[in-house]
Amino acid sequence: MSATQQITSKLIQETIVRAVQNVSNTLLHCPAQLIAPLEPDIPAYSAEPYHVIGNVGFVGDANGIIYLCMTAEFARFAVGQILGLSPAEVDLHGPDVLQDAIGEMTNITVGGFKNEICDLGYPCRLTLPTIVLGTGLTVASIKGATRHRFSFRCREHHFVADLQLKAD
Repeated sequence: MSATQQITSKLIQETIVRAVQNVSNTLLHCPAQLIAPLEPDIPAYSAEPYHVIGNVGFVGDANGIIYLCMTAEFARFAVGQILGLSPAEVDLHGPDVLQDAIGEMTNITVGGFKNEICDLGYPCRLTLPTIVLGTGLTVASIKGATRHRFSFRCREHHFVADLQLKAD
């Protein structure tokens, strides 16, 4: 299948917003509102001491990676919503349950984006999710990729979808 439409910045924004909103509505039971596109190279949470970053790549006629960058507080909220756990139960289960749930949230989000890109004639496949927990984490730009970053709000929480794309 040949590409039927060029991948533009507008198309990327519409597609990632739809993917994030679908996952937020389904898994987190709350709407995710796009706050704004962000400058590509400004850190997502420069003032936050702790981060959780989930990422899944896609390879094929379109190559790239999407990072979901969030505070530890949002990650705990998301895990509680996904698994029906209280904050205390999330803490009790520890980092393994957090990594599993955030990995699934990231995988479904990137899968939604990838499916729309495939429908436009850019067949690609997903990589396995990777979840990183730590302090002062940032996402570096990939050489040769076009970077698009979007800030979302879900209730009182903020998180960022950071997409880096190379389309053949």
